[in-house]
Amino acid sequence: MPFIPNTDADREAMLAAIGVKSVEELFSDIPAAHRFPKLGLPAGLSELEALREIEALAAKNLSASNSAWFLGAGAYNHFIPAAVPALASRGEFLSAYTPYQPEVSQGTLQAIFEYQSMAAELFGVDTVNASHYDGATALAEAVLMALNHGGSSRPRVMLPAAMHPEYKEVLRTYLAAFSVELDEYADEPAAAAKRVDARTACLVASYPDFEGRVHDLSGVADPVHAAGAVLVVNADPIMLGLLRSPGSMGADIVTAEGQALGNAMNYGGPFLGMMGATQKLVRKMPGRIVGQAADHDGRRGFVLTLSAREQHIRREKAVSNICSNQGLVMLQSTIYLEALGKSGLRAVAELCWNKAHYAAKAIAAVPGYAVAGGTFFKEFVVKTPVPASEIVDRLERRGVVPGLALSRYYPARTHELLVCVTEMNTKAQIELLAQSLKEASV
Repeated sequence: MPFIPNTDADREAMLAAIGVKSVEELFSDIPAAHRFPKLGLPAGLSELEALREIEALAAKNLSASNSAWFLGAGAYNHFIPAAVPALASRGEFLSAYTPYQPEVSQGTLQAIFEYQSMAAELFGVDTVNASHYDGATALAEAVLMALNHGGSSRPRVMLPAAMHPEYKEVLRTYLAAFSVELDEYADEPAAAAKRVDARTACLVASYPDFEGRVHDLSGVADPVHAAGAVLVVNADPIMLGLLRSPGSMGADIVTAEGQALGNAMNYGGPFLGMMGATQKLVRKMPGRIVGQAADHDGRRGFVLTLSAREQHIRREKAVSNICSNQGLVMLQSTIYLEALGKSGLRAVAELCWNKAHYAAKAIAAVPGYAVAGGTFFKEFVVKTPVPASEIVDRLERRGVVPGLALSRYYPARTHELLVCVTEMNTKAQIELLAQSLKEASV
């Protein structure tokens, strides 16, 4: 925002409007001893000097752009084509606000429609909304949808134990005022699905889970649906460019964190909460849904549809208090998906898969280290010979961020490191990580 100073004439006009003769009189209610305290600020700097000082401070930061970065755990370092921020920062988009008036909001509405269309195909569902604050709130809203669909006779929610711990905390916060039973399962979703009963509102599955493991969801939906419950899948959208979509395996609701689709990590936000559902649940979905229509001349247009679900229309009957569209973040994901297309997204997913498995093999060859088994995507757990938190501290000083020490969330898991590898990591960086881990354990 530009600084626009007020002239003396401006100040006089404002003071006259409120019936005050001077600035001193305006602040006369403040005791004189506290009216103009001495701040003890240093002498002012020129613009050049200030920039140099700020740049020197910024250079002390350790970021994904100036280090070998293997940290994931919910915020991922993926490549963002230059076209994404360039197009998203155009004035037409930056100045756009809530699209309640379709006559003047066709551009915004079409962008949302394109996003929803691509995300629905990616998820394998009928409808996607736009949108939620992040992946955690999207999942919490999905569980609320399932509880609303099942009614009071179905208070049980089955969650994977290996779900992101912060997602579970958000979910508990959302459900704190409800009589809900949270039942965590540690086995495979297919085994847990056999325990779904008439009191269960939904079974939640992670695809992949917090530790990067990819669970087979084939056939999970059948026993869930047979019991009258809903299958909710929280997915990695990049992985869906390579593996089967949750919708194709019978998921009723699919949620995801859309940060990986063309959005920077941004110190943790703003992120993009993605949600899609089958046709039977569309009227219970929160958030905005844009539909395609035609005017009396047959010209294509876009409008908000099913708006009666939203709190600004019928607040007492709203399905959620979420009525915000994360417009800029959603737009960047739209441009990202358009720029890459199906083949491009698949290429990114294949790079993540291949590089992560190359890294896992390299680390497993280091004496004292072991990589957890099973199918994984992008992330995997490494068992370390010394506390993982010590390894992280040592390597970060050398410009290598080796991952997340799982003791952050699980105090007893002191010797486990969650490593994340994306298309951004080079072969040289992976080999540096393996060598650094070897040296850190000595």
